[in-house]
Amino acid sequence: MGKRLHCLFLGAFVALNHEAASGFQTPPDEQQNRIVPAPNRRADEGKGPFKVFVIRGATLIDGSGAPPQGPVDIVVENNRIKSVQGAGTPGLPLKQNRKPEKSDFELDATGMYVMPGFVDMHVHAGGPPKNPEAEYPYKLWMAHGVTTVRGVSLGPNSFSVKEKERSAKNEIVAPRIFNYQRPGSGWDKGPVRTPEAAREWVRWAAKNGVDGMKLGSSRPEIMAALLDEAKKFGLGSTAHLGQTGVAQMNAIDAARLGLGTVTHFYGHFEALLKDYVVQPWPLDQINNDEQMRFGQVARLWDKIHPPGSPEWTAYLQEHLKLATTFDPTMTIYSAGRDVMRARNADWHDKYTLPSLMDFYQPSRENHGAYWYYWTTEDEVAWRNFYQVWFKLLNDYKKMGGRVTTGSDAGFIYSTYGFGIIHELELLQEAGFHPLEVIQAATMNGAFTLHEPKGQPIEFGAVREGLLADMSIVDQNPLQNFKVLYGTGAVKLNDKTGKPERVGGVKWVVKDGILYDAKQLLADVAKMVEKQKQDRMKTPASSESGSAQK
Repeated sequence: MGKRLHCLFLGAFVALNHEAASGFQTPPDEQQNRIVPAPNRRADEGKGPFKVFVIRGATLIDGSGAPPQGPVDIVVENNRIKSVQGAGTPGLPLKQNRKPEKSDFELDATGMYVMPGFVDMHVHAGGPPKNPEAEYPYKLWMAHGVTTVRGVSLGPNSFSVKEKERSAKNEIVAPRIFNYQRPGSGWDKGPVRTPEAAREWVRWAAKNGVDGMKLGSSRPEIMAALLDEAKKFGLGSTAHLGQTGVAQMNAIDAARLGLGTVTHFYGHFEALLKDYVVQPWPLDQINNDEQMRFGQVARLWDKIHPPGSPEWTAYLQEHLKLATTFDPTMTIYSAGRDVMRARNADWHDKYTLPSLMDFYQPSRENHGAYWYYWTTEDEVAWRNFYQVWFKLLNDYKKMGGRVTTGSDAGFIYSTYGFGIIHELELLQEAGFHPLEVIQAATMNGAFTLHEPKGQPIEFGAVREGLLADMSIVDQNPLQNFKVLYGTGAVKLNDKTGKPERVGGVKWVVKDGILYDAKQLLADVAKMVEKQKQDRMKTPASSESGSAQK
């Protein structure tokens, strides 16, 4: 019984720290989340930073939306990009004796593509029972070219602040961390239930390592107080406008109060309802039943003002005027369109921990495991929903609205790292040009993170003066985003007549330190194999861990 209660307790932690609550609740004591911080970076993990480090002969996709250019040499001094220099003319041999003539380290990137490091705007580090150690998601993110993450939250505040500091000092192998927390988390004064408490928590957060707020669909007076106070202290904001509160706080309501980012799809469709002011739920709906919750969400697709209607256009135009960022995280819900594909993805066997795979399986307790009896009708509804969602995002982008990339991995058959690459594919499916996709995944995220602080971007583009955060792949990602998956893309070798896997990020640079992405994946594969071997030695418990979003 004690073990059972322990599992339920862990589930309660995730519920409060993740997305289930639309109000603001205080997570249990931070010591009760037992995720293991990342180990110190070993001497053989990463090369640099160097006084002078040169990437030679690459094709550059700089993140701004500009077409690829090259061949170029990228000169890095310590942890910043010193210059981007022409290295020759396409189709001709590279120039000889290119400056700088002396460097501490050079990488021959001839024929390779260099991009800014990706920015994942919606992450969690996990924890038991899914993945006990933070090293696991960190290395998967880095191996997929992710050099900056926005934790919403990464974990409890004390954990997140320490990991953020260690990453900034490059004491650990991890992306750069922005720490967003739910109101009420971290302090000892309980839940935020009044405007006064909301303002007090924001002031506390600004002094305790918090970069921004992860909001729900709280009451208007509390939301207004949080957002107003946050602006005074340079804190950013993103909101999951969950179903239990969205009737009083949809996406345009929140944006009018000053919300910076709408994450997921919640709040958009509810603001566009045509014949109702609340979603017409089935009369036997119980929101805590996750198959009901997630199944019915998709049924909104045909209950709103249609794409292209005056109401649709006015809605997007107002968001544009308010400078709202859309962070869709389409990847985390995509299993609803085809659960068989998600369940059998190429990477699960080698890179998904058995404990995480257990968490994904149909369960009344684990969040995102709502496949109690998922039907063809459910999948058709989600496919229809995605077509409207795609149109919303692409229309907003075409107006000049900002769209970013986030993964929310660790749930719903979405494994860390792989999820962000799938998000790129989904943006392309939505109608984004591949260069617009890269812009969303790099520069747009950087602007969204820096603007609340009133600061110019420090990363998100490969250009002089910015931090040296880059990902390098030996295939053209604009032709096929699948080459960015750690498992690569399947391609027929016409010389041998046999299929082979090509691609996978080859190198990732963070703060001028060069990491072998393939080695990072190998480290993850060892973690997965070790857990498999440990399970063979110790019979698995019949009681699985539990969590609710």
